[in-house]
Amino acid sequence: MPHPRLDPFPRLHVRPPSGWVNDPNGIACIDGTWHVFYQHNPDAPVHGNICWGHATSDDLLTWTDEPIALRPRRQTIDAGGVWSGVAAMADDEPVLVYTAMPGDPAQAGAAVARRRQDGTWQQSDQFAAPPAPGLREMRDPFLVSVDGRRYALLGGGRTDGTPVVLIYDATDLERWELLGDLLTGPDLAPDLRQLAHAQIWECPQLVRLPSADEERHRWALIVSLWHDEPGVPQLDGVTVLLGELDLTGTHPRFLPDAGHRLDDGPDFYAPQAIVHQGRVLLWGWTWESRSDRTDAEVEAAGWAGALTFPRELFLAQTADHPQVHSAPAAELTGLRRRPLTVTENGTFAMPAWEITTAEAGEVHVRLVGPNGIREVWSAAAATSATVLVDGSVLEAFVDGRASTVRAYPRAGETWQVEASCAVTGWELGPPTP
Repeated sequence: MPHPRLDPFPRLHVRPPSGWVNDPNGIACIDGTWHVFYQHNPDAPVHGNICWGHATSDDLLTWTDEPIALRPRRQTIDAGGVWSGVAAMADDEPVLVYTAMPGDPAQAGAAVARRRQDGTWQQSDQFAAPPAPGLREMRDPFLVSVDGRRYALLGGGRTDGTPVVLIYDATDLERWELLGDLLTGPDLAPDLRQLAHAQIWECPQLVRLPSADEERHRWALIVSLWHDEPGVPQLDGVTVLLGELDLTGTHPRFLPDAGHRLDDGPDFYAPQAIVHQGRVLLWGWTWESRSDRTDAEVEAAGWAGALTFPRELFLAQTADHPQVHSAPAAELTGLRRRPLTVTENGTFAMPAWEITTAEAGEVHVRLVGPNGIREVWSAAAATSATVLVDGSVLEAFVDGRASTVRAYPRAGETWQVEASCAVTGWELGPPTP
């Protein structure tokens, strides 16, 4: 008897029951509660009418949908959308720092929303950072403290096609002072310039990665690559650059000497990082793969996009150069339910599951059905691997490298794992009381 169709909806990930989701925003842990905001269209599964959705959790496992936090307001600085940003603390109260767009993206700037006593948010009527001269666009504020001083970053691109990360003094959150460039494309060595090639650097994230050796701590600058070149995907993945901050001049400058893609999969973009109790945690946006899910199917389903599971970043020293390694957040083991059961023909039908290996080997994840076998993901020579699947979201971690892939089970299809080494697996589900 054929299996019923597996549900492609990622029920264990952060996203509301319907509508559009893209970038994670405003991630914060406040009084023991995690808050994750995200770009959201509550009215349709399309990119438009962008608001800030909101979810909370006490354990990073079970998420509660909260009321929409920020909305576009007519005839204001954010009439065209409340776009990506971060959370911060000011005067012992949480604030949201977001991209406010009046209409044309070239007019966007940074703005602040403060929490009212009833828990709703008061959006500003003034830019904290108005559009900067000489830029075609700027967006996606990020806040970072260096030597006790609060700075703000904004991603952007110059009119000549040069990508840039601007740096501001944000001591006064309501009124930022533009200091200059943290980094531009021409600052990079040729190999890194190619790695981070784009016309606009989006969603800049600057974090200091911990290392067992205090002297080996490194700064990591994460940028998402936006293009308008023919033949290049407009959203072209995420690069992480490793280096040091030069604090000898009038403002910090980032001096990178290594870098690589942060996620090797095709369905990952616009991540947000947070440093919390010595850990660097990161969520990303995983979109709907147009190669496997049509616009008509998205419209019929009524939902599009999800955030990834939280993952932890740490610094690893390889033989050639340092790298940023990724691993599932340790809390995610709390989703493990019963051991994974595989049927006689090597397939299993469950919407959410995890496998791990602890020895070298080859691993394949496939969807198997009446019309044949579809290869979803594989690793040819993994020393250790962890794969988590939730509905249509697959996140793999192989020897420290992450890969995010979307795959949508069709009618009659089941999952299949084939490995040349021992595999341990679990069905995943919400924590039991």
